[in-house]
Amino acid sequence: MEMHIRGVSNNSIMSNHLKFWIMKVNVHAVNFNVDKKLVDFIQERMDKLEKYYDKVVSSDVFLKVDNISEKENKIAEIKIHVPGDDFLVKKHCKSFEEAVDQCVEAAERLLMKRKEKVRTHI
Repeated sequence: MEMHIRGVSNNSIMSNHLKFWIMKVNVHAVNFNVDKKLVDFIQERMDKLEKYYDKVVSSDVFLKVDNISEKENKIAEIKIHVPGDDFLVKKHCKSFEEAVDQCVEAAERLLMKRKEKVRTHI
C-alpha cells in the first residue's frame, strides 16, 4: 500500500512476472493540517484491509472536526473503491484515531461480505 496526501497516482509492482496493484490511500484533512503521526496511524490501519479483500483499488480518508460542543466531534469517513462498487463508512468519536479504528473495523466487515458475494457468484 502507498499513502498519498491529496495525491493521485496509479502504481503497480512487477514481481516474479506477477502484477500486484498497490492500493492508494488519500488522506484529506478538512480545514486543518494533519500531522505525520496521524497519517502513519491511518496507513497502518488501512494496510489491514488487504487481508479481507485484495481487490481494493484505492481509498479516501476524510478527517473533519464538527463545530459542536459535544465531546465526540471528530469525524472520519473512509470511501473504499473496489471494482464495480464503492463503500462509505463514517464514524463520530472523541479522537481521530478512535474514529479511524471504528471505520476500519466496519470496512473489514463490508469487505468480507463483498468477498463472499463475489466468491458465491463465480
